[in-house]
Amino acid sequence: MNTLVHNRRWTTLAAAGALLAAVTAGAATPALAADAPSTATATAAGARPGPLDRDALARTLDTLPADITGGLVRVGGPDARWRGTSGADVPADARFRIGSISKVFTATVMLQLVAEGRVDLNGTVQQYLPGLLPAGYPAVTVGQLLDHTSGLPGGGGMTSGDGSTAWFAAHKADSFTPEQVVADMLTQPMGFAPGTAQQYNGNNTFVAGMVIEKITGDTFADQVRQRITRPLGLHATYVPAADDLSIRGPHASGYVDVRAADGTTTRVDVTEQSPYPWAEGGMISSAADLERFFTALFRGRLLPPAQQAELFAVPDVPNNHNKSCDLGPTAGHACFSKGLMRAVLPNGTEIWGKTGARPGYSSAVFATRDLSRTVVVGLDPTGISGEEFPTLWKLVTTGFGSGQVYGKR
Repeated sequence: MNTLVHNRRWTTLAAAGALLAAVTAGAATPALAADAPSTATATAAGARPGPLDRDALARTLDTLPADITGGLVRVGGPDARWRGTSGADVPADARFRIGSISKVFTATVMLQLVAEGRVDLNGTVQQYLPGLLPAGYPAVTVGQLLDHTSGLPGGGGMTSGDGSTAWFAAHKADSFTPEQVVADMLTQPMGFAPGTAQQYNGNNTFVAGMVIEKITGDTFADQVRQRITRPLGLHATYVPAADDLSIRGPHASGYVDVRAADGTTTRVDVTEQSPYPWAEGGMISSAADLERFFTALFRGRLLPPAQQAELFAVPDVPNNHNKSCDLGPTAGHACFSKGLMRAVLPNGTEIWGKTGARPGYSSAVFATRDLSRTVVVGLDPTGISGEEFPTLWKLVTTGFGSGQVYGKR
């Protein structure tokens, strides 16, 4: 029988405080733009975040389900700051695998290349990566990769096996190249005609990462470092090398529960695992770094106005089985922009951000456009089928002073 050691540590910080410290770019680092004036407004009257219920956040962290071994929350904003951790080995400055939050970094690099005139959002995969897609494929644009309207197929199962924790525990060190992931993807049929619907699909970001490397002649990891992490001083954020299974620096351990044929369960340590998701989901970061990244991104320090607008433009197409897009009053409609996810909470607050997960780790980072509130959550679940999502989303919505969002995921 597994025993969960639960130890809550939380602190309430005074309101206000410094936001993003100025950083000096190195000679090989792109200069950061000055903070852009905020033109964002609340989505409706009274739609700003509600009062922060620090006790509710503490209670939720203190009563995590047995299949979540630990967690952390970081809330920021001029009128609401709070930090909390739960779990015996969760340091306050823990680094963790951010999964699909990596896509926001990938989109930012791509949009910078667009701003530099090196990539066209209407340019096609066939143009930038000739021969990657079969000859009979319709044109798929870079913009459609970023907002998941490409219609490209999902994978054939090479990287996930039967989807069980047992399979992952046995294959946690397996590595796959982007080319192998795309080849696996091409064993399946297209989902829909490009541009006609939105289907969240990690394969889009694998292809986007390949475009970045082809255009720059550089590695994706180096582009992220030169363009984002070094200028912003994100010392806990990086793209691991293909053979680096570890998490550098302070971190919590990640586990999965593997059920045997006789019904017994074994908790397996998967802290060390392959970072093969790469540009799609392989990055490592911390709550403080994610807050700093989003603050700079939303303030316009990383993108010019035209590309900044793409972060907050959701295509007017149907949602094609995106569970995340059913979390609000616009269910059935697309909810992803070229890098971010949009959600509207029951109290009317519009938030933008991203969730991410890798076995042993699940996280979310969201903010209002005016940065009146930012929320970062990291959990350590032992399942890999999204069982932790209700707890994750409860912490996110509580951080914005709202109840659960509409519907179920």
